[in-house]
Amino acid sequence: MRSKQTSFDIAYKAGVSQSTVSRALRNSPLVNEETRRRVQEIAKELNYKVDKNASSLRTQLSGTIALLLFEDPTNDDSLINPFFLSMLGSITRASAKKGYDLLVSFQQMSNDWHADFEDTRKADGIILLGYGDYTDYEEKLVQLIKQETHFVRWGADVKGLSVVSVGCDNFHGGYQVTEHVIKQNRQHFAFLGGVSTGSPEFLERYSGHCKALKDHNLKVDSNLQIDAISTDESGYQAAQQLIASGIKFDAICTASDLIAIGAMRAIQEAGYNVPGDIAIVGFDDIATACSTSPALTTAKQDTVLAGELLVDKLLQLVSGEETQTQLMPATLVVRKSCGS
Repeated sequence: MRSKQTSFDIAYKAGVSQSTVSRALRNSPLVNEETRRRVQEIAKELNYKVDKNASSLRTQLSGTIALLLFEDPTNDDSLINPFFLSMLGSITRASAKKGYDLLVSFQQMSNDWHADFEDTRKADGIILLGYGDYTDYEEKLVQLIKQETHFVRWGADVKGLSVVSVGCDNFHGGYQVTEHVIKQNRQHFAFLGGVSTGSPEFLERYSGHCKALKDHNLKVDSNLQIDAISTDESGYQAAQQLIASGIKFDAICTASDLIAIGAMRAIQEAGYNVPGDIAIVGFDDIATACSTSPALTTAKQDTVLAGELLVDKLLQLVSGEETQTQLMPATLVVRKSCGS
C-alpha cells in the first residue's frame, strides 16, 4: 500500500523547500502568489491533508528564546561588540529567572532566517541585538511583523512600524556628555562616528551633541565630524584624519567607547596630551573604558536593566499582552580623559 503523502513530497514536486510548503499552505505573505498557488494545487492533486494534531503541537510553546546577534567588526574572532557581551550575560540570567532556555546565534541575512524560526518552532520569540546598518534590515522587520512573529529589538525607536524596542535615550546622553566637556572650558569640538540614518543611535548622539554646543553658543563645525564605525581601529583612523585636517580642536566627543579608545591612541601617538591638550569622551561604558590611560569619561548604558527589559517585553508579547518601546536614561560617568 502506498504510504501517505507528506509535505516533503509536495516540496519535491514543486521544487521548493519543505518550510516554503508549510508557509504556502497557511497562505503566508512571505511566499509569492505564483509559488503559493502551485504548492496548493500540488497538495490538492496529491490529496494532501494538513495533520491537525501536528499543527496543534507546533503551536505549543518551546520554552526557548532566540537571541540573534549582528556580526560586528572586532579585533578578535568573536564578531560581537564588547558592549553587547555584557548585555548577553544579562539576557541569559533574565531568561533563566523566567524558566526559559536561550538559543544564541548570529542573524543570517538570507531571505528566510526570520521565517525559519517561526516554522520550526525553535523559539517562542526573538531578541534582535547589535548595531547593524538599519537600512539593511528594515525589510526583515517588516516581514517579521507580517508573519506575526514575537520579537523585540535593542536600539532606537522605530518610526512607522509596530516594533517594540528597548534602547537608550541617546539624544540626552549625547547632550549630557558634551555639556560636561563644555564646562571644562573646551571651545572647539570634533565628533567621531557615523551620523547617517543607517546608524540611528549614533545619529541621535550626534544630534544631542550639536544641541549642547548650540545651547552654549559654540559652533557646530561639520568639517570636524568624521565618520567611524564602532571599532577602535576606525576611531584611530578617524582621529588621524582629524589631525591631518589642520582644523583647530580641543575636544573630541565620540559615538562609542571603542571609537574613543582608538582616537585616544592616535592623539597620543601624534604627541598630544589627553586631557591637557585634547579632551576625549566616549559612549557605552564598556569594561575597558576604565582601563585606558587616562580612564575614559563616558555615558553609561545600563546593560543589566536592558537585558531584563528585553526578556520581560518579549514574554509579554508571547503571552498576548501589550507592551511598548522603552528608552532608558544614559548616566554620565566622569573619569580623567576630559580633565575632570
